[in-house]
Amino acid sequence: MNEKKRFERIVKGVALSPGIAVARICLLNDSRHSNVPDYTVESQDFGAEKERFYKARAVAKENVVKIAERVKLKVGEAEAGIFDAHVMILEDPQLQMDVEQLIEQNNMNAEAAIAETLDSYEMRLLEIDDEYIRERATDFGEIKRRLLDELGEKMTSHCDDGLCQRGHNRIIVAEELTPQLTVDLDTDSVMGFITERGGKNAHGAILARALGIPAVSGLSKIRDMVSCGMEILVNGTTGEVTLWPRETTVVKMREAEPEQIRMPVAVDPVDGLRVMSNISMPGEVSCAVHMKSEGIGLYRTEIELITGGSDYSEDSFYESYHKVYSENQGQPIAYRMFDIGSDKKLSGLDVPDERNPALGLRGARLLLKNKELLRMQARALARVSVHGDISVTYPMIIDVDQFLEIKQLFNDSIADMESGRIKHGVMFEVPSACLQADEIMDIADFGSVGTNDLAQYLFAADRDNELLADYYTPDHPVLWKMLEMVAAAGKSRGKTITVCGELAGDPKYITKLIDVGVSAVSVSVRMIPAVRAATKEHFLNKSKNKLNGER
Repeated sequence: MNEKKRFERIVKGVALSPGIAVARICLLNDSRHSNVPDYTVESQDFGAEKERFYKARAVAKENVVKIAERVKLKVGEAEAGIFDAHVMILEDPQLQMDVEQLIEQNNMNAEAAIAETLDSYEMRLLEIDDEYIRERATDFGEIKRRLLDELGEKMTSHCDDGLCQRGHNRIIVAEELTPQLTVDLDTDSVMGFITERGGKNAHGAILARALGIPAVSGLSKIRDMVSCGMEILVNGTTGEVTLWPRETTVVKMREAEPEQIRMPVAVDPVDGLRVMSNISMPGEVSCAVHMKSEGIGLYRTEIELITGGSDYSEDSFYESYHKVYSENQGQPIAYRMFDIGSDKKLSGLDVPDERNPALGLRGARLLLKNKELLRMQARALARVSVHGDISVTYPMIIDVDQFLEIKQLFNDSIADMESGRIKHGVMFEVPSACLQADEIMDIADFGSVGTNDLAQYLFAADRDNELLADYYTPDHPVLWKMLEMVAAAGKSRGKTITVCGELAGDPKYITKLIDVGVSAVSVSVRMIPAVRAATKEHFLNKSKNKLNGER
């Protein structure tokens, strides 16, 4: 799948373990032991091959017993009992007899004899007309993998993305949800499981439920649909998996099912790059605080209006904005003025149908045409500012004159009321504003770069048009030249420039962002750990390179 084609799509599987998770994928390579060593053994070597099998069996049994003890302490005695069946299989005299017979009668090496024996056991169970018994068949496959691991070089399942860290804060995508996979990973930080096969009564599913990890199975060829690092939403309650979920989809799910959302493990802030949160609803602030966000870099105030979560009034706006302020524990907040228009429609607002709405009445243009809407929002924000400093960001600014005009309208709207300190900033998402970055940053208090719209307008490529996916790319040098230009305009004046778009939340671009002078990003709450992990790796590599250069 072309990773650039980030369009929401829902696929339906079998719900194995309830709960909801939104994260990037760790696509495991389950191909280990797909080519089992198979060679002829002479009669004088039969004893040596049997001894190899005995030793592998003893080590495998020892490991399974240790896992059972771990599961007993961490999950419970009943769940640990799952591994008793594995010990029984390993101790079964029939297994030893069948493996020995294949070695002696077919001149087989130990690996081939083990694989053939356990594959035959698994196939017999799969042929039985009882779902519960069929789901026990996976136990034989797991024992086979353990024995082969001990007989050869251990080939651990891996992901192509070097930042996945064995599934840390990721959703694991694999062929099958086995007990070994469920417990061998750091399950405290695994966000969810998606597999091609495996039933509700399979041992892996039982463990996932006990651990509280959302899981969905029965998604044939799901590994062909996804790629490492791709973002998905897993609903283990309904069995639905959403590929590349829209931000509005995630927000609605979080609002509707707050208790079911599985949160990533928080990562402490890293010196050198401030990582803040993008939010769309007041209810997301608690998640941001949990993730140790260093502020709200982008509060999309229009989303609550569009989804019907707020009344169309100054008082209602104030309640939402003050809630965000009071729950954010003193961290800075940038309230983006309503970015309505294009694909974001607001019922009750008189906006004409446009042939090309993305280039029409939206953002700052719409606010300047609907002064009463701006006035209500400005006054609500002024009331919040009485409690402490706030920042206001203006969307889709095209040049200095437009920024001055809309800022003046804001100030005129609150001239007759008490207010505190309000900083005024610009969203750099139109190329003309980026080309005037120096002039704009002379008069603005701060700047934010919206890379999603900036890329769209820079390359004249509709970001929602799948036919243009190859043109809508963050890898183009012109986009990075724009980012460097805006970052330099802020840095030379001692003013913060924050990158807020999807690019900022992609760990593979962190080094590049830092290199072009970006010192702050604002990302989806769930992406904070991954961004910080990438930042740590960047500075660690930089220190290593510096040390190597000094030697």
